Amino acid sequence: MEVNEIKAAIEPLPEKEFIELRHWSSEKDWQKWNGQIEVDSESGKLDFLVREAIDEKHAEKLKGL
Repeated sequence: MEVNEIKAAIEPLPEKEFIELRHWSSEKDWQKWNGQIEVDSESGKLDFLVREAIDEKHAEKLKGL
């Protein structure tokens, strides 16, 4: 099925079903995003963020929440 066919199938949905679909889609998106963050973290791609945070803490530049 192509994207345009999916769009055409979604268009006539009742509001309740559209909301359910939107929530499902959002959850799938978060799952993919979380999976990518996990892969990047395990591979060391995000280590620079930890180093930046440590440097900011030592320079006393961190702001409280």
